[in-house]
Amino acid sequence: MSSQTDIKINPGSMKRTRRQQLEGYIRLIRLDKPIGILLLLWPALWALWLAGDGSPRWQVVLIFILGVALMRSAGCAINDYADRHIDGHVKRTCNRPLATGLVSPREAVWIFVLLSLTAFGLVLLLSWETVLMSVVALFLASLYPFMKRYTHLPQLVLGMAFGWAIPMAYMALTGSLPTIAWILYLAAVVWALVYDTEYAMVDREDDLRIGVKSTAILFGENDRLIIGVLQLLMVGLLLLAGQLAGLGLPYHLGLALAALLFVRQQYLIRERDPGGSFSAFLNNNCVGMVIFFGLLLDYLLT
Repeated sequence: MSSQTDIKINPGSMKRTRRQQLEGYIRLIRLDKPIGILLLLWPALWALWLAGDGSPRWQVVLIFILGVALMRSAGCAINDYADRHIDGHVKRTCNRPLATGLVSPREAVWIFVLLSLTAFGLVLLLSWETVLMSVVALFLASLYPFMKRYTHLPQLVLGMAFGWAIPMAYMALTGSLPTIAWILYLAAVVWALVYDTEYAMVDREDDLRIGVKSTAILFGENDRLIIGVLQLLMVGLLLLAGQLAGLGLPYHLGLALAALLFVRQQYLIRERDPGGSFSAFLNNNCVGMVIFFGLLLDYLLT
């Protein structure tokens, strides 16, 4: 799927230049593909604005934005370490830096540790309860890459990891975990099941061949139907969250636009081809964005 120049280096066969080394690190943590950071960021922003009643403390917002970017990058490093013997057999991932030898497994682990510790340092600026909750986030982020070997629901673990910023945001801003926080969290988990199933549909044939598990394989011919049910469930949960928060027309217009984008995704995956499935996955950035801006406008206009 990438248009970048492929670099294949056998470990030990040649010395990397500084440019190759830097490119390898950038590709390892996906700074060249920020979609993962955005998909993790949108639910965090929803929670920050709701927990802050439209005016979250900006230092907390900054900590969460930086923390999201760091933990997503750390997650990519440990994911590629876990998949270092798999990625070379999958068309979409065969040019990842560990698969080609551009980055060593030891380097990937060290990068994961460094980024995780940096993110933890940011969390230390928040309440001690939020610090304790960050341990759960690290555990889930570390667990996800290995789940595809043992369960067809690794996407569920990903959703639990990606959504954990929501209860952390509530704890950081309010010192509590109200019902709305858990409704938002469940919506984020369901959303991850939607977009990561679409993502897994890209690799379904390769995954079946090499024995990797995913919801795309589990759902089989019912994939579009189940994704559609999950999309409806997510919108319903966000409607409930909006009702609990007393949100008005702008927020609901944002949800309506998100629902229309879900309809577009159903069109994109109609043939279940890799290109359409990947486009549907990318479209979820727009889903998260319109929900946030609807929420933002609701607070600005009321």
